Amino acid sequence: MDNQAFEMHGESIPSSSKTAEWPKKEERKSSCSLMKIFLVCLLACVITTAIGVLVLSLIYTESIGFIQRTVVKNDDTTSQAPAEKEVDIKFRFLNQLGKSKVHRFPGGDIQWARFRNDVNEYESVEEMEFGKSINNFRSKMTFGTLRIKSNGLRVPHWHFNANEHGYLLKGTAWVGVVDADDSVVTTYNVTAGQVIFFPRNTLHWIKNIGKEECLFLLFFTTHEELKTLDVDDAFFSTPEDIAARALKPQGGVNFIRTFKKQTEDQAINLPPNLQELVQNASYVQSPDNLVWRYFYDLKGSAEYPFPGGIFQWARYRINGTGLNETEKIFSESLNKHENTLTLATLRIFSNGLGQPHFHFNANEMGYVISGCGKVGVIASDVTTNFNIDIGDVIFFPVGSQHYIKSVCDEDLFLILAYSTGNQLETLRMNDYFHATADHILAQIFFKEQNEFKKIPKASKKSGK
Repeated sequence: MDNQAFEMHGESIPSSSKTAEWPKKEERKSSCSLMKIFLVCLLACVITTAIGVLVLSLIYTESIGFIQRTVVKNDDTTSQAPAEKEVDIKFRFLNQLGKSKVHRFPGGDIQWARFRNDVNEYESVEEMEFGKSINNFRSKMTFGTLRIKSNGLRVPHWHFNANEHGYLLKGTAWVGVVDADDSVVTTYNVTAGQVIFFPRNTLHWIKNIGKEECLFLLFFTTHEELKTLDVDDAFFSTPEDIAARALKPQGGVNFIRTFKKQTEDQAINLPPNLQELVQNASYVQSPDNLVWRYFYDLKGSAEYPFPGGIFQWARYRINGTGLNETEKIFSESLNKHENTLTLATLRIFSNGLGQPHFHFNANEMGYVISGCGKVGVIASDVTTNFNIDIGDVIFFPVGSQHYIKSVCDEDLFLILAYSTGNQLETLRMNDYFHATADHILAQIFFKEQNEFKKIPKASKKSGK
């Protein structure tokens, strides 16, 4: 049947071109369906991601808010604490020792004006300023007070990094010094106004043998932390078998094990049952030729007056000039050891003045024993004036001009230490004014040359 017949019966026969279009239409339908699925999935992913980001944002925001609230809370807490105040520059040169920590022991106590490696060990920012100052100036000086109760003992010990110089302010003590290799043991009695000296790494002890407490004013030749070892600490840190072999006691190591370390630091020792422990004590005095290597009778030495006061010295003198035979022993002992100090007592009469001066070869440190005064310091970068009272420690760096004036009805009395074992070299204001040509002074001060004749020359009598 031909095409016409089919068309007559109402049926159309697709042509070959129409037949080819059918699969293409199906493919387009399928592609559209896949595209719709892909778009739906993509939309779902976008929505899911957006929701996730929103949730995370809310969590993060809340966390930040919590942290901020915590910081604010902490800031509020911090703000309640006192802010660190600016420290007066006078505390570079002044330590009010009475405000410092008292280190207490069974037989007495110690207070320090010294440098600390750990800043948390300072009691105040003022104390820290002084400690940093003596360290920054490389002062080779540390100060401490040592109080020993009646029958109390500063146990045998030695210092790794410093000589020790002391002045007994009150009381009576028995001192022992052990030389190297146990070649010589020197013991002597010391009373108020006398000086003691212990070279670095020399074992020594101090026992109060009087009824009242002893008070020593001590200077050490270091601006770093003082390093000390007590005999009892050394013993208990030594293995038992080693100690037994070294000491060779009856009973050997079993005897060593009978020693019991006390729970409390025994640096200054005073057992409650001392009378049971010690039945017989003797306080032997060694010959003068041994004693005066470590001892000086400062109170009984020559006085050196100056306008306004008096000096007395415990120091090295070239060729022993002005010293008696025993004082020469002490002088040579100081000069023999490295980094020793010069000690002096200074008494300034009421309203008297230790005039402005400076030292070429020494830092100076002092402790106010009695009276009150005013001090002025001109250092390389600062100038300050301040009052001093009993118990204060003062410090003058080498080369800094300073003065000390008594401002009380009573005399001002101090113990001073200088960081030299040689003769002290000093220049005073009146000396350098008169040593300078008057035409130079006229040019400096814009003052006529003749005016400087009005400044009289000072007496050559001088304490320093």
